[in-house]
Formats: sequence, structure tokens, C-alpha cells
Amino acid sequence: MPDTGDRYLVLQFVDAWTDNFAYVGTRATGNGDGTYLLTPPGWDGVVTGGMTRISFPTPVASIVGRLGCDGSGDLGAVAELQQQLTITPLADGNGAGSGIPSPDGAVADDLLFFEKLRVWSAAYPPNPDDLGCQQRFAPLALLEEGDSPYRTPEPALAEALAAATVTGKDKLTRVLRAGIGPRVNGWSSALHTFDYNTNYFELGTLDEPTWRINDPGRARLTRSIAALGGLWGNHGYEAAYFLVYDDGDGNTLNGSHRYEIRFRAAPPCHAFWSLTMYDLPYFYMVANPIDRYSIGDRTPGLRHGDDGSLALFLQTGAPSSPDSAANWLPTPAGDFRPILRIYAPGAVRARR
Repeated sequence: MPDTGDRYLVLQFVDAWTDNFAYVGTRATGNGDGTYLLTPPGWDGVVTGGMTRISFPTPVASIVGRLGCDGSGDLGAVAELQQQLTITPLADGNGAGSGIPSPDGAVADDLLFFEKLRVWSAAYPPNPDDLGCQQRFAPLALLEEGDSPYRTPEPALAEALAAATVTGKDKLTRVLRAGIGPRVNGWSSALHTFDYNTNYFELGTLDEPTWRINDPGRARLTRSIAALGGLWGNHGYEAAYFLVYDDGDGNTLNGSHRYEIRFRAAPPCHAFWSLTMYDLPYFYMVANPIDRYSIGDRTPGLRHGDDGSLALFLQTGAPSSPDSAANWLPTPAGDFRPILRIYAPGAVRARR
């Protein structure tokens, strides 16, 4: 990892079950350069060369990197830092994995989710708290080994699983929209949406009651809606997220209307904040004529009020006033959901 100076950096380590199990970067380890040894489960070698070990709970994992960037003029410097973030295999190949196993390609599309769940659950067993829950899946053939039971399933099973895919997603979507955190002025806090990791805490994480969901059922539900609405989000001490679906009258946000969001003061943060636009129901970013997908403290030319407040304008077409146009975040023509992100949030900044 390179020395990033004053620039915010976070490398987020996410295991096969989407648990955030380690962080490297500004908040967790500082901005100096460093070398880290990434080891698989069961590794018992010797750490040498001044490296810091990060032990993985599953044989595969993702590393999600974020570097602060101050606009298009800063892209070159950011790209140079990215080139200095390298991953080098051990010289002896010790710990090399076999990759992600493939599901059976002969399984029909409406059962493919369950085939993936069957194959990947066998390759990456869940943590001890969820083993009992996994055993409940036996009647659904999810614990079967060898050839896929979903190639030619019993008609009743196939029908039930296909229907469950639809109803299950509908239920999760309703829970996601309702929110699991406190709601203030219509905004739902996602400060604890990624607290479902309760078993494995590595470098940069906080193994504290505040940041654990100790009810297994609630943790599993939270994990599911996090994957649906914001996969690879950080713990709240690294980044805080706030979501909104409805306007002040309780109506779904829609591009046929114009909206104003006013901040009396800037969101408290030690890195940066942004408001990003997403459409519904798939949460895609929104193409627009000014190529602005988010707006925040790094957006050049923002206009503040005399009292220091900041008004953002969400609408499909550009505002007529130059001051308002400077603070414009384009919306799609249909329904949408913006997300406010605060990196290194001031109110919950974690200890080093």
C-alpha cells in the first residue's frame, strides 16, 4: 500500500458471506505505506519481512478500494496511487486456492439461485451461528452433494422454489424500503446495516457490542437486505449511509416532480460526503446530460447560502437559476432513491 499523504483511502476486506472482516487505510491504519500478508483459513506459516498479517475467514474474498478524488483534474494522481496498490502471490504458491466453483450450467434460470447457493455454501461453510439454519435447508435439496438435484427436480419442489424467489425478493424489498434503522425526516439510517458480522474481526475492525447484531435471525435478515440494496457497504464507523424513498408528504420520489434538500450545516465527516442518485427498482446510477452522478463536498462550484446552508436541487431538467443549477443533481424520469454517504463520519469516528 502506498503513502497517500492527506488523501482518504480505505481498503475493505469482504469474505464469501459478505462479512466485512478487515480494513486498511486512513481510519484503520493511517496513510503511510505498508505491506500486508493475506492468508487463507488454516494457514500456519511464519510472517516475515515486516509484513502485517490479515487472516481470511473464507478461501475467497473481495478487496473493495476507495480513494478520495477531487474531480477530473485529480484523476491522474489517483491513478498513480492505484498503480501502487499491488497484490503479489507468495513465491512458493503456498495458499493458492482453486477459485470459485461453477454451478451446473444445465439448471434452469428460475432455479439457478438455489444451485449457486448449494454449490457455494458447500465450498464456503457459514459461520457457527448459521450452521443450524443451514441444516433447515435439507428438504430443499440445498445440502445435496455431487450432481445437481435441480437439473430434473420434482415438479412440486421446482414450483415452490421458483415462487419463493419472487415472494422472497418482494418481502426483502419491502423491508429494505421500510428500513431497519431509525428514520428522521423520512431518511432511514443505515449506520448498523453491516453489523451482521459477529464472529471474525481482523485488522481495522471493532469487536464491540455497538457494532454487532447478536440476534442471529435479525443478522441474517440484515445481511440479505444489505446485499439487495447496498452490497459492499462499510461498517458505520468507516462510512455512514442514509437513504430516502419518499418526499415530505410520503409519496415516492419521482422525476415528474422537483425536490430541494437543504443542509443547515455540512454533514460531519473527516473525509468526504456525497449524495448519489439511483433509479428504482434496480438501483442503477442515472445517465444525465451533465455527467453528474453524485454531488457533495468535492463538487466544484457549489453555492452556499449566506448562513452557510446548502440547498441541493433534485429534478430531471436543469434549474433556471445559475445558483440552483450549480447545486443540481439530475434525476431519472421515473422513481428514484438517493443515498447520502459520509466517509469517516465525525459522530462515530472509530478509535485507531
